[in-house]
Amino acid sequence: MHWLCGKPTFFESRRLGENLSAYKLRFSHPIESEALFNYPIVAVHFSSRAPIPPLDTCVERLWLLSDAPAHSKERIAASGTIDLGINLHENQLRIYDPAKPKRSKRFSGAVVSGTHSRPFVIDPRELISVIGVRFRPGGAFPFLGTPASEQADTHVDLDALWGTSATELRERLCAGKTPEERFSLLEKTLMAHLFRPLERHYAVRFALDTFGRADSGLAIRDVARDAGLSQRRFIQLFAREVGMSPKLFCRVRRFRQALETVRQTAAPDWGRVAVDCGYYDQSHLIHDFRSFSNLSPTEYVRQRSECAMQNHATLVG
Repeated sequence: MHWLCGKPTFFESRRLGENLSAYKLRFSHPIESEALFNYPIVAVHFSSRAPIPPLDTCVERLWLLSDAPAHSKERIAASGTIDLGINLHENQLRIYDPAKPKRSKRFSGAVVSGTHSRPFVIDPRELISVIGVRFRPGGAFPFLGTPASEQADTHVDLDALWGTSATELRERLCAGKTPEERFSLLEKTLMAHLFRPLERHYAVRFALDTFGRADSGLAIRDVARDAGLSQRRFIQLFAREVGMSPKLFCRVRRFRQALETVRQTAAPDWGRVAVDCGYYDQSHLIHDFRSFSNLSPTEYVRQRSECAMQNHATLVG
């Protein structure tokens, strides 16, 4: 069976499990990042570290957030990645509509957040203790059991993908005493829920490497050609593993580059930011900011959160 043609059968899953013996989980990394973010009323503690090999090829970071900021809502802009979030305080998560912040949709305490091209809103006061996994682009695909494109612009209860083991994971994480104990449990659970090998399709891997180079300048059709595929087939494979089309992914990546550029700047030179990040002009940059965050660049800078998560902005009004 080709790994891109659907879910593996029982016997293929068994062979995959046997092949995982080649993946030797090494000793855990120490906590790499700890920070205290001071909000007007409370201090939020953030811990994170990179995962151990071989998970580091698919997972960018494991993180744990404790306590809650004083403001009531945070807008989360498009990121182009998939995240797993688990609420350790209560067994539910609410996602709010940015156009109508009082309207929410309720999920279980363990949720997969698909690749988003639009913003959504959370209430940090409901997230007193949350642990999560930030996957690399295309990195969540081996753990989902479904095409990543099916999770685009939506949130899905983890138990819809993993069954009762999702509930068991949350319960064990709640019982964990230290961040490192919880991170190690997350790593072991991820390795136990591989539906496919960790390797990306060669064309997707090639495309992500190409898009990651600031000087690539290649059109989608050129990347498909260099990967030896038709443009249509390339787009299908890319969306299946990454969760969005190559063109949209490149737009979101450029937007996130702009966010990173202005992150430590109180008064950005938006014309310079537009040029440095590959926009045609400042109006082009403004268009993408509104598309991916529902805010203008100046509004985003004014409302951005001090939270460790780069693409969060405090919702006002």
